[in-house]
Formats: sequence, C-alpha cells, structure tokens
Amino acid sequence: MALLSIIRGWHFRKGMPIREIERRTGLSRNTIRKYLRADTVEPKFKVPARPSKLDAFAQKLSDWLRVEAGKSRKQRRTAKQMHADLVVLGYEGSYERVAAFVRAWKGERQREQQTSGRGTFVPLVFSPGEAFQFDWSEDWAILGGERTKLQVAHTKLSHSRAFIVRAYPLQTHEMLFDAMTQAFRVLGGVPRRGIFDNMKTAVDRIGSGKARQVNARFAAMASHYLFEPEFCNPASGWEKGQIEKNVQDARRRLWQPLPNFADLDGLNAWLEEQCIAQWGQIVHGNLVGSVADAHAGEVASLMPLGRPFDGFVEQTKRVTPTCLVHFDRNRYSVPASFANRPVSLRIYPERILVVAEGQILCEHARIIDRSHHQPGRTVYDWRHYLAVIQRKPGALRNGAPFVDLPEAFRRLQGLLLKRPGGDREMVEILALVLHHDEQAVLCAVEVALEAGVPTKTHILNLLHRLVDGKETAVALIDAPQALTLRQEPKANVERYDTLRGKVVRHAS
Repeated sequence: MALLSIIRGWHFRKGMPIREIERRTGLSRNTIRKYLRADTVEPKFKVPARPSKLDAFAQKLSDWLRVEAGKSRKQRRTAKQMHADLVVLGYEGSYERVAAFVRAWKGERQREQQTSGRGTFVPLVFSPGEAFQFDWSEDWAILGGERTKLQVAHTKLSHSRAFIVRAYPLQTHEMLFDAMTQAFRVLGGVPRRGIFDNMKTAVDRIGSGKARQVNARFAAMASHYLFEPEFCNPASGWEKGQIEKNVQDARRRLWQPLPNFADLDGLNAWLEEQCIAQWGQIVHGNLVGSVADAHAGEVASLMPLGRPFDGFVEQTKRVTPTCLVHFDRNRYSVPASFANRPVSLRIYPERILVVAEGQILCEHARIIDRSHHQPGRTVYDWRHYLAVIQRKPGALRNGAPFVDLPEAFRRLQGLLLKRPGGDREMVEILALVLHHDEQAVLCAVEVALEAGVPTKTHILNLLHRLVDGKETAVALIDAPQALTLRQEPKANVERYDTLRGKVVRHAS
C-alpha cells in the first residue's frame, strides 16, 4: 500500500512519466498503468481457489463444531481431538489446516451472533430504591502472612451505584446471608428488588424461561428483608452489568496490590472504609455529582433495615461416645449428657451453636481450613467432660480435653496427682465450676497455691469466703510474751518410778 501511494504521488503530483517510475520501482509499465487507471489506494490481489484435503470433511467438521458450541466449556472437544477423529474417518491433511478452519468458523459464528443482537445492548435506567445487584468473585489477599484465596461478595445499588465489597472464606448460605445483612447496613436500607445470577446458594433448580426453584433458606431471607429476588438467564451477565463491571473495577481499586492484614475482620473493616471513601471520588455519570451524592438522595427511598436476619444453616448431627460432633472435617465437643444423642448445629460464618431440646448447649468458634493435606482439628471444652471424669477420675491424667486447663488448675493438678487419691480430689475441685463462677474458683485455687496449702478443704474454705465477701487472707497471730517458755523441763525418768510406788485411786 505504501508503494502504491508513492507511485500515485510521483505520477499525479510530480508528473513523472511511467518509464521513469518503471526504472525506479522495477514494476512493469502495464502494472503501473493498471494501478493508475484503477484509481485505488489499496491493492487487492485475487487468491485462486485451491483444493484442500479438508474440503471433503468440511461439512462434517462444521456439524461437530455446532454441537460442541452447545456444550459447557469443560466438556467441549479440542481442535486436536477433532483432528484425530477426522483422521479415523480418512482425513490425510495436517492439524494446522483443521485449526485454521476452526478459527475461521468461530470468527464467523461470533460475527453472526453480534449482528443478530447478542453483542448489542439497551441502556437500563433504575428509579431510586428500585433494585440492587449482587455477585461473587474470587480474589486474593495476605492474611496472617499467608496468601489466601477469598470469596468476595459485591453488592451495588442500581440507581446511585453505591457499592460494598466484603470478603469471606467460602461461598455458602451463611456467608451469603451475612453479606446481605452487612450490605444493607452499609447502604442504609433495602431496595424493592434484588438481581442475582443462578448461584447454588439461591437456586436449587433452573426451569424454563424465568422459572426457578428457589432455595428455602434464601427465600426466608428475602421474605425477612422484603425484597423480591430476580434471577438472570443462564450465561447472561449483561442483565446485571453494573455489578459485573464493579467486580472488574474492584480488582483494580482494592486488590492491587494484595491487601495485607492480620485476619479477615481487619480486611473487611478496611474494605468497608475504602468503598465508602470511593463513593465520593467516583463520578456517577448519568446523574449530577458523585456516587456519594446520588446515594444520599436514594437513602430515603430504601426500606429501613430493621432486625437483622438470623442467617444460620442448620444440620442434624449425632454426638459420638467421645462427646464430639463432626462438621466440615473438624470436631467440636458437646456436654457429656448428650453423648450418643442427636443434636442440631446452627452454622454461622464465624461460630457454631449446638442446640437440643429447645436450648443452646454450647458455642464454638468455627474453624475454616481450606488445606486438605492436613487432618481436621478437634476443639475441646474441658467443662463438657466433668460428668465423665467424676465417674472415671483416672481419665483426668491423660485426658485430651484437659491438656489446655487454666494455668492455676494445671499447677494444682501437678501437685495433687503426686498424692494417693489426688486425681479424685482434683476432679472434685474442677467440678466446683458447675456450681460456682469459674473465676471465683480459679481465684481460690491461686490463693491456696500461694499459701502452700493446695487441698480441697482449704480451697472450699477460700471459695466460700469469696462468695460471702469475706477476707481470704488470715491475719498472723502475735503471741504475748507471757507465754514464752523461760525454764525448759529436764528429762528425769526417776519421777515415773516414784509414781509406781504410790497407790492411786482411779475414778470408776
């Protein structure tokens, strides 16, 4: 194209004859005349149709590609696999010819979809308080010095475009419920509609069209906050394009470079501060002012949050004979009175409640460990095993739940187990926490250890003094000088011999 431009410039602007152009370029005069007569600025060359070994299999390969396009990405055959299948059918050509055909077919199909409406969109407008959009993404952060993959919940108001980002270790129901509660708290209320994709924590089954079988707990959450859930068509991310773009923008604004925090709570507090600060820095675009200005006008159209949704997931478990329940590869202790009995686990993002007979039995901090190369962990509460060791005091010496006793109890145990019957005495002292405040029992044990009298009787005496509000320290007795022994007695056995000779009258 550059040479053609030079030829035209020499001839039409400078008046150079064709013979001189022929000498300078090496092109024939006929070729130069053809370019000048055609009055074109870009040369076009005719490509002759050459037969290919793939021509006999082109229709077959097109049919295969059409079938593969309807499958999921992970189930599609690659171009190499289709080339191998064509070889079985008698194709003798190269793989490169098949790959070129596949590329051309996909490019033509993409152009057809774009011209048929798939690549064109209609701008959407939302009224204040009308809707919000929600989506998950996967991002990374450094937590406690370790690079950690996180599931990030994005929530965005469709009118004001105010958004909030919150990180979780998993994409589960309890995480989703907490993300919704925290988002409504930060955004200042609840819109009338929520736009979601067909995530498994919300949709159990996708029907035809817009028909969805909504998860029962998700429906309960939506009913509690009084918003109408709306689900996009499968693989139709443009139906919630605002939150899709927010995911991309957040990676640039929040996750580069990787945030570094000691724990997840510190990261989420920082994310909330950053999101609110960015509202004032981002221009809305469709409305005058920033996102923060638009949000201030939309808050009045949102329904107040009210009481937060109790977003737990409940599972029924059976307590093992060792007083443990299993959940997510980990084990948690339960009071011994419920061993071998069914209980309910109420699972929250950060804690687990064990419930039975309409009452909460115990609570544990939830352990979430994504590494599967290590065994699960066991969380003990030594108080849950007091009823067992009262019947089997010998288990106290090597019992796993009693490894992490408070320091004062461990010191007392080291002294008592050296005595005969010390294990039972230690069990009886530990059992005092069932009837008295644990801190009061610990205080009594510490005072007894300082006094050098680590016995059950003395600890009980000190505990009763603490409960009654009396002083635990005993004042020293100052003996008077009149009781001082001035004349020491002498050992004289003859005095006893004189008594033997006397007749002593005994009282009857």
